[in-house]
Amino acid sequence: MKAVWLLFVSLTFGSTVSAQDWSQWRGPNRDGVASAVQLPKSWPGQLILEWKVEVGEGHSSPVIAGEFVYVHTRQGDDEFVTCLSRSDGQVVWKSAPRPVPYRMNSAADGHGKGPKSTPVISEGQLFTVSITGAVTAWDATTGKVRWTRGFSRVFEQTSPLYGTATSPLLNEGRVYVHVGGHDSGALKALNARTGEDIWSWNGDGPGYASPILTNVNGTRQLVTQSQEKVVGLDAADGALLWEITFKTPWSQNVVTPVVYQDLLVFSGLQNKTFAVRLEQDGDRWNPKVAWEDSRHSMYMNSPVLSGESLYGMAHQRSGQFFCLNAATGELNWVSEGREGENASIVRAGGVLFFLTDEAKLIVIEDNSSEYKILATYSLADSPTWAHLAVQGSQILVKDKTHLASWTWDD
Repeated sequence: MKAVWLLFVSLTFGSTVSAQDWSQWRGPNRDGVASAVQLPKSWPGQLILEWKVEVGEGHSSPVIAGEFVYVHTRQGDDEFVTCLSRSDGQVVWKSAPRPVPYRMNSAADGHGKGPKSTPVISEGQLFTVSITGAVTAWDATTGKVRWTRGFSRVFEQTSPLYGTATSPLLNEGRVYVHVGGHDSGALKALNARTGEDIWSWNGDGPGYASPILTNVNGTRQLVTQSQEKVVGLDAADGALLWEITFKTPWSQNVVTPVVYQDLLVFSGLQNKTFAVRLEQDGDRWNPKVAWEDSRHSMYMNSPVLSGESLYGMAHQRSGQFFCLNAATGELNWVSEGREGENASIVRAGGVLFFLTDEAKLIVIEDNSSEYKILATYSLADSPTWAHLAVQGSQILVKDKTHLASWTWDD
């Protein structure tokens, strides 16, 4: 058996996607890292509100392409896509309404009827996934629909228990997305131009996590949490390469995987945070646990790396921010708790932004030795479940019904 000691990330999301663009779920490289930032010399007492626009409900996060912002929302029983100017929030276009009636599971009524999936944009094309699991390709310039795929003829249910939340991944003319519902679904590679199937893996229903693409010893793998598993598929043909049984209460597998050197890091509600190293024996791949941390498990947030430091939010003690050593799993520090139910995390230069669901933005120093708060801001009057987008000196925040642009640059 040969251990694979070199596991490197090869995340490319379309040749025309700029490193400046926040083009998809968790940013340009799908890892919560903002490379195109201009931080202030010192953090002001308050941020500056540049503009605020009512766009509709939903947890879908804004994406940025050039000078435009795109957001996928709901008004009544209709879903919309809206394109706005980054500079002033003026609406450039708003799509025709698309009827998407949906009855939310009573356990999640407080979260509304979505949408929850974040779009991806590249080469003038925007891809969205509705709360009911329909995939749509849009012309990013005009807002016209190029194609749409629903799956009601394939699966009895087209979304999991609490609505579709997985965000599509775009790579080399393929849209990767997990469709279907509870106990029955498929992770698919769709032709980005036509929406037709390239391949389909029907091994498990969808969870709420979003897939990543990585290169392991020359094999491009699609890695994600499904309903009851963690899986690695061959990106070329959808063949199952390896799997780990991974179950959370009420089938709430949410966390986006993270790659650190030759390790894959996973976590979930009332589960350990753990890292695996993939070993290869011929054509067979075997995930071997490298470390585990049973004290700090993540629920809905996805962690962010900075060097050897893994920053996340544990659900213990009503929400704790923490920092682990990504190589060993050893705890560096943990906050006192009561931080909230969820937070979206972005690393930007020498700081990390933690935007809690209670609309509090906490700026901390990228520091593995101590939890050091640099600034705290209140950015909305309603919950902020959507992931924030960061570019230059601009932070885009989606609350219950509004999209707002904040800056520290006056």
